[in-house]
Amino acid sequence: MNDLPEHPVGSIDADESEDAEVRPGPLWRHAVWVAAVTAAGVALGWVGALFRIGPEEFGLPPAAPGALWPYLLAWTAIGLALAAVLRVVAAKVPVYEPEKAAIGVVLIGTRLSLGWRPEPLEVAGLAAVGLLLVAVWCAVALRGAAVVRRTEEVARARGTA
Repeated sequence: MNDLPEHPVGSIDADESEDAEVRPGPLWRHAVWVAAVTAAGVALGWVGALFRIGPEEFGLPPAAPGALWPYLLAWTAIGLALAAVLRVVAAKVPVYEPEKAAIGVVLIGTRLSLGWRPEPLEVAGLAAVGLLLVAVWCAVALRGAAVVRRTEEVARARGTA
C-alpha cells in the first residue's frame, strides 16, 4: 500500500509548526505591533497604487488625481483600530496569522481608496467591511479556543471520575 507516514522524515513537530499562538506581553509591545502592522499595510497599499499592471481598462487604475493624505490618514486610523482588535484577541487566545489579516485588509482598503478616491461614506463602508472581516477572523479564533477549553474540561472530568 501507499500509506503516508504520520510524520515524514525531516518534518517538524506539530508544536513547532503551529502558526496560531497566544501573544502575551507588555502594553508597549502590543502598541508597537499595532503601529508596525498598520504602517506596513498602508505603505504596501500606497506602493501598489503607484503602478498599474496592464492597460487601464483591464485593471485597477493607478492612483487617481486628487488629495492623497486624507486617504492615507483615514486608512492609518482604520488600520490602527483593526490591528488593535486583532491584537487584543491574540493576547488572550491563539489567532492564526493576525499580522497577515491586518496587513491584508489595510493594504486592500488603501489600494482601493487611492485608485478610485471614494467619498467618505464609501470609505466608511470599506472600513465596515474590513471590521467585519477582522471580527470573523477573531470569532473563529475565540470559537476554536472555546472548543479546545471545553474538550480539555471533558477530558479532565473523565480522568478524575
